[in-house]
Amino acid sequence: MNRIRVNILLLLLCIFIPGVAQNVSDGWNKNRTARLTKPVFVYNNWSAYDELSDNIPLDEALAMKELDHIVRLKKLGVQVDYYMMDAFWFDVNEGYRKWRPDCWPEGPKRWLDACKREGIKPGLWFSTNLLRIGGEANTMRIIPEWESSVAEDGTTLCLFRGGYLHHLMQTLQMYADMGIKMFKFDFAYFDAATPDAKCTMLPTDIEEQNKNAFISAIKEFRYRNPDVLFIGYNGFGGDMENTVTPFRKTVDLRWLEIFDTMYCGDPRLSDVPMMNFWRSQDLYSDHMTFQYLFNGVPVRRIDNCAFMIGTTGTCYNRALNAWKGMMVLTMARGGWLNVCHGNIDLLSDDDARWMAKVQQLYMKVQQYGSISAFGAIPGKALPYGYMASAEGGNLYTVVNASQEKAKVMLPEATGTGRVLFTDSGFMPVLEKNIVELGPEQMVVVGYGKFSNREYDLGIEKDIVIPATIQKVKIDVQKKNEHILQAHYTSSKGKTVRILFQQLDERGKAFRSWGGAPPTGIKMDHFFNIEVKQGKRSVPIKKSHDKMIWCGLSWAVGEVSADDIKEGRPLEISCTAIDGNSEHCLLEVYEVEYSAEKK
Repeated sequence: MNRIRVNILLLLLCIFIPGVAQNVSDGWNKNRTARLTKPVFVYNNWSAYDELSDNIPLDEALAMKELDHIVRLKKLGVQVDYYMMDAFWFDVNEGYRKWRPDCWPEGPKRWLDACKREGIKPGLWFSTNLLRIGGEANTMRIIPEWESSVAEDGTTLCLFRGGYLHHLMQTLQMYADMGIKMFKFDFAYFDAATPDAKCTMLPTDIEEQNKNAFISAIKEFRYRNPDVLFIGYNGFGGDMENTVTPFRKTVDLRWLEIFDTMYCGDPRLSDVPMMNFWRSQDLYSDHMTFQYLFNGVPVRRIDNCAFMIGTTGTCYNRALNAWKGMMVLTMARGGWLNVCHGNIDLLSDDDARWMAKVQQLYMKVQQYGSISAFGAIPGKALPYGYMASAEGGNLYTVVNASQEKAKVMLPEATGTGRVLFTDSGFMPVLEKNIVELGPEQMVVVGYGKFSNREYDLGIEKDIVIPATIQKVKIDVQKKNEHILQAHYTSSKGKTVRILFQQLDERGKAFRSWGGAPPTGIKMDHFFNIEVKQGKRSVPIKKSHDKMIWCGLSWAVGEVSADDIKEGRPLEISCTAIDGNSEHCLLEVYEVEYSAEKK
């Protein structure tokens, strides 16, 4: 009765006192949503192995090797709070109740014991309701408890009928009792329906009942296990395939009632052509972060999932290429779930000390300051950035996504600033609250207390920004349905940058797919740039000659000034296997790097 009286009183307050309704609602939401009270750092072993875009399996030896390196990094000052065991740890015949016997002969005990000993909270990956995850070897077998939930398509499981969801919640409890403190849910299909439900229900009702069943089950589990975090991945909203689709409302904010954070897409290449291949990948994650902000997801609840290092197909075999800029942007975006994927064994002790310094800078402003995005939508290929406001100063992380120098005004910046981190080559010019960046360049600028030398983060050596850049007018001709050509004589001492992109009849970029390693086709087969002087082929520096699981819509290459014979025209030929040359884009720029200046 007392609870009823309290609820009636709250209802009357909401009706008659302006503003109380919002405050009460916020209070209820706060109690039933995120458990994160401060930013955390998570190691996820995906991309140290890869069974979807490569053939490198997850086994105990690999998992324990990475754990040993977590311990090494922690001793050097890196904060690591969780270790997420990603996909394919499970025996496909046992409904997630047992681990793969060929890879984990004694199950997870050794890993769990080591995590506990080192003060690291373990996490586990689960498919929400998809049975076939990759090839036949990774298809979940239907156990008796799941039979009544098998959907009509035979590849998914209904969440509101049959025994699957109840069995899954029992499985989660089993692992929570073993010490698992984070669950990652992936591959959600809310159109899944048993044959009888498919015959008697509307698709919209099927989706709603699946969502309601899942939300209710996770809420009940969270009530019993208040120290366990849930993070949501594929299937819970978002347009993640490209960076050209206009923003629209696709994220159901009810997911914030059960997920502490929601990811906004696996790192992949954007549809903004860039000479710096890895910077185009950075831009993809920035674009998705902006999209989720547009959808109303609070910045601290967005898992940008951008940091992947390693030697597998899922991270394009990048190893440690341009990893420092990737790390800075991962932290600058402001999410409280900061995730590092992959081969952390590649990081040296000096790398670890640098990583710890970046953490100490950004995780404090994540927790005690406020972080907001500014500038253009990243996919528009214009400047944008993030502003972190904290007591005593502001911290700006800015990217110029264009192919020209750009001056960017830093909002609310006052006093004298300092460049703390940037790419090599052109040095950004800072005057009061305006910073000038070279094409494709990233910079971190500090004001107030952040302008102190102690916050310097150095230089990203793997990305070199030209000192000058100038777009060249060229006469582009269509040679045939797939090939564009241009003849052009370059200026003395200039490197030539060639940008080529396949577009559809509406002028929208679209991708070609060659498949993933090890059997895929490299993207330079789909987008070929060839340069000749007379009969001589001229060498081209390019970075898109990779097997790329996410596909690609562009190619960029550079011809060094040293390889061009002065005064003789260049014949540029660009081929798009899947695109019609009538709609493709070909642009040429003359650039000069500092080392080339006479």
